[in-house]
Amino acid sequence: MRDICYLHGFVERREGDNDRERYVAFFTDTPTPEEEERAFAEAWQYLQEAGQCSVYYYSKYERTIWRKLREKYPGVCTEEELEQFFDPGNAVDLYFDVVLPKTEWPTKDYSIKTLAKYLGFSWRDTHPSGAASIEWFHRWVDSGDLEIKQRILDYNEDDCRATRVLLDGIRALPVQS
Repeated sequence: MRDICYLHGFVERREGDNDRERYVAFFTDTPTPEEEERAFAEAWQYLQEAGQCSVYYYSKYERTIWRKLREKYPGVCTEEELEQFFDPGNAVDLYFDVVLPKTEWPTKDYSIKTLAKYLGFSWRDTHPSGAASIEWFHRWVDSGDLEIKQRILDYNEDDCRATRVLLDGIRALPVQS
């Protein structure tokens, strides 16, 4: 697994307008601590420059890995800054805070792949998965093949967009009292 967080990806949407949406990624070109720190620092700086915004993610992994990175690279941000960023008033874990406790879906499971597909989203890759992305990264490191790197970025972009599709789907659900 190389113990490297090699990609931070975001879909930025202004004023709820999908036509003004853009994907932003911070990628480590080599599996080194220096590159991992650079990508983390650039992702953190991007978020700081974004100003007041809401962040949505799907599972505790994002918060967990960012805490790990903050400990590994304390010069990027303070513990207080990171915890403030992940405050539930700013950042929402759609899986644990919304989907599991507050929704029901006619699907076999509540994975992002299943729910986003249910809502009509499709990934560009024929076999999208986080495990596949890890394997693709290993192949990228070994080969430097730009098509492999692009496959990783496309997959991450699709995952980010799928999260937005799910957020929109949740917002469209009828509210029951």
